[in-house]
Amino acid sequence: MCGIAGFFNPYQDYTKDRKPWQAILTKMNQVQKHRGPDGSGIYLSSVCGFAHVRLKIIDLLTGAQPMIKQRDGFEFALVFNGEIYNMNELKAELLAEGARFETTSDTEVILNGYLLHGKSFVQKLNGIFAAALWDGALEKLYLFRDRLGVKPLFYTKTGDTFVFASEIKGLFAYPGVTPTLNRDGLCELFALGPAKSYGRGVFKDIFEVLPGHILTLDRFCHTDEAYWKLLSRPHEDSLERTIEKTAWLLTDAVKLQMLADIPIATFLSGGIDSSLVTAICAKELKKQGKQLNTFSFDFTDNGKYFQSNAFQPSQDRPFAEQMAQYCNTRHRFLECGNAEQLRCLYKAVDARDLPCMADVESSMLYFCSQVVTHNKVTLTGECADEIFGGYPWFHSEKAFQTNAFPWSDDMAPRQALLDDTLIEDLHMEAYAAAAYEKTIHETPLLAEDSPEEKRRREIAYLNLRWFMATLLDRMDRTSMYNGLEARVPFADHRIVEYVFNVPWSVKCADGVVKGLLRHAGADYVPKEVLWRKKSPYPKTYDPSYEKLLGRQLKETLATPNAPIRTLLDTKKVKAFLNSPSDYGRPWYGQLMAGPQMLAYMLQVNYWLKKYRVRIV
Repeated sequence: MCGIAGFFNPYQDYTKDRKPWQAILTKMNQVQKHRGPDGSGIYLSSVCGFAHVRLKIIDLLTGAQPMIKQRDGFEFALVFNGEIYNMNELKAELLAEGARFETTSDTEVILNGYLLHGKSFVQKLNGIFAAALWDGALEKLYLFRDRLGVKPLFYTKTGDTFVFASEIKGLFAYPGVTPTLNRDGLCELFALGPAKSYGRGVFKDIFEVLPGHILTLDRFCHTDEAYWKLLSRPHEDSLERTIEKTAWLLTDAVKLQMLADIPIATFLSGGIDSSLVTAICAKELKKQGKQLNTFSFDFTDNGKYFQSNAFQPSQDRPFAEQMAQYCNTRHRFLECGNAEQLRCLYKAVDARDLPCMADVESSMLYFCSQVVTHNKVTLTGECADEIFGGYPWFHSEKAFQTNAFPWSDDMAPRQALLDDTLIEDLHMEAYAAAAYEKTIHETPLLAEDSPEEKRRREIAYLNLRWFMATLLDRMDRTSMYNGLEARVPFADHRIVEYVFNVPWSVKCADGVVKGLLRHAGADYVPKEVLWRKKSPYPKTYDPSYEKLLGRQLKETLATPNAPIRTLLDTKKVKAFLNSPSDYGRPWYGQLMAGPQMLAYMLQVNYWLKKYRVRIV
């Protein structure tokens, strides 16, 4: 894993005076150093510059970047963030075609693949990646991103210069790129946040390379094309064959993602998703005489304050203990206290460059900081719920009848603290509705779909494009902020392509949530874990945490120059703080209820001040 950045201007000759441009590239590296604490490098040609910071996972000795190759007197340069899990297979094919390798890195696989096949080689990659490639012969710059957007890649334009970076902060390291927020950006924050529209960076004129897309830039044009799209196809496999194929796809994805030259670990909550990933990893490592490290997360005194509800029916710890024993892993329970959670609330903004999932994100950032002291690579169970239909809204009659994002279908809670003038000016309902309808129109459908199956596809596609993307951003930023690489086997595009087309009667086999996945995992985990009711990522139930947030928000609103003061209604905030919290009715997803609303507003205030955001 790494961080990349750079710039391109076909009307500029950077080699006439290299020092100022090299200094800019160095600064872009410095602000993203957390993504790659093990090394850095820069590359400068006449019209483009690349910056790279490296986290050493594969080819520890010779895999440095930017990677440069010469052919017919022209230079070809690559900076790459991610991992190519099928690199060994691809390398064998390229060697047979006459390619020469000087390293054992997946970076060189991409570069040699391009030299032999051009930009179409990206279609052969199975992995998580965001990359920039300079073709000196064609004088073209290519930017491409993995199919599901696991790895980030942002860009903007200032004058004739195109600027890109793994994180938004990398763009702000380029002179003249400044943090500005317009009405659309405010709608992103308050009508959609902590989600954001795909392809956008919330800040004015900042964009994101779309998942599964490749941008091509040269002197004459800037093109954006999809090299991959999710398609709807008839499902012809029997139930038995579907279970068998799903089991194989998951097992193969996990095995591929165990690729590393250093020890790996897994996150183990005790739920079906992380338990399956852990069981497969542990089994493979056992063949090598190795023991897997596993990690579980919870909050201090949660056993004392936990409140069972429809979203979180039970605690995870007993099931995590059972799985750790069953798989014979070296297990560690990590806990986060109120002080750590509050401190990391603002660090999470630094990591994301945006207000984010409040303590759901800050706690993960803290946990990642603890995991990295033991392992630099971990596999997670993220994305299974979006792919296999694990969330409540997949099963909710309301979600079928409401034309809105099913995890955030009511604007009233989002407006509960906002100033009435701001609410009137933003037209939040219309903004959210337009974002929703855009995705609905993009949903791949089959002509023979029944109205019910059509709606199920829409809900599934909404989850892949929005909710899963938000959680993938959370996972990337919280892990990479700490120099930890987090991998997501369920996000293997082959799994997504296959399961998306499985009928609901099979996906929800026997009427059980994620029934297909449970049947597919029958050989790997005990029945008690296999069939337990879903319980999502934990959050704190300690009432003192909410009081702490309330005090901080009151203090913030009492500060004359606090940016959030112009956006919130002080009377509404006071009334909200005096009312009892309802943990059973989240305003975003399953976990973000009353306390998270307070935390989110604190993040917005910190973000506006820290980034010196100009609102226009």
